[in-house]
Amino acid sequence: MKQEFPSQIPIFPLSGVIYFPKTNLPLNIFEKRYLELVNDAIRKDKLMGMIQSKRKGEEIYSVGCLGKISDFQKGEDGRMLINLTGLTRFEVLEETKNSKLYREFKVNYKKFSNDLEPIDEKIETNSLMEKARIFFKRNGLLLNWKEFEKLDEVQKINTLAMIAPITNEEKQKLLESISLKDKAGALGNIVNFYLHEVDFNNRTVQ
Repeated sequence: MKQEFPSQIPIFPLSGVIYFPKTNLPLNIFEKRYLELVNDAIRKDKLMGMIQSKRKGEEIYSVGCLGKISDFQKGEDGRMLINLTGLTRFEVLEETKNSKLYREFKVNYKKFSNDLEPIDEKIETNSLMEKARIFFKRNGLLLNWKEFEKLDEVQKINTLAMIAPITNEEKQKLLESISLKDKAGALGNIVNFYLHEVDFNNRTVQ
């Protein structure tokens, strides 16, 4: 049975946050407009969209990820701690005018229908993982690689994409990669670029 998602969703724009299906995103909500968004979502269907905001004003990117609030806790100071579980990516069609504090958009999920299908493509990720270890170490980022190795291929690639120290534009490129193979290839190219740049810089200093 095909899963249906709403054609209009509340969206939380956040700069620098990339979020994929089958991953979890903990959020600390304290702004009034987003507290309203989360409370409305909990009362309705627990669904909300996450999308990267651009540097200019109210602009957002055109692709984000729909998540379901899988856990929430209300603090004594009024803030909320929530956990979002990624379901599927979406394309933004247009913003809907409303009288709420937060923004709502009409969206389409068709382009990313493979997010809801079992992954049947086999991808060789050993080389990518080795380079990712070097890249993370050079940037002083600690990752529990022993636990990381227990993840499946999709989770590994999505996790690296989410936490890698790269630009917002590069993160968005990964989010918009249709297939897992495309995403792994794009991530590999980005990591290679940074590693070669570091090598080059090291050579010029020596």
